[in-house]
Amino acid sequence: MTTEVITIGPEADITEAAKILLDKGVNGLPVVDDAGHLVGILCQSDLVRMQKNLPIPSLFTLLDGFVPLSSSALLEAEVKRIAASKVSDAMSTKVVTIAPDMTIDEIAALMVDKKFHTLPVTDKGKLLGIVGKKDVIKTLIPRP
Repeated sequence: MTTEVITIGPEADITEAAKILLDKGVNGLPVVDDAGHLVGILCQSDLVRMQKNLPIPSLFTLLDGFVPLSSSALLEAEVKRIAASKVSDAMSTKVVTIAPDMTIDEIAALMVDKKFHTLPVTDKGKLLGIVGKKDVIKTLIPRP
């Protein structure tokens, strides 16, 4: 586990987050509040998503009215993410975390099964560290 984690706050500017991701060569940034509690994660894929075109929902006509085939709430959420200016607008809030006592086998299985590159380590919502694929690979090298 890496305990010196590069984090960002939810009110930070999205361009600041992009610069950190590129400069530090990390795939994602845990987003923490002032108390150090994990509130989300911002990954490179979240920033890439901001560059895509806005999907226009399909419509069909029923009794001279237009009926959308997709939810307006989903469209609104997508617009918010594409137009994000703050980290809180673009981050993922449904973060899969691991406990500090989780075994390396369990962590590796989770990474492979869910295609995660990094997993935040939390205790009662507080960020303790992060485990990346590099951390898992290091366990294969015998210690002197």
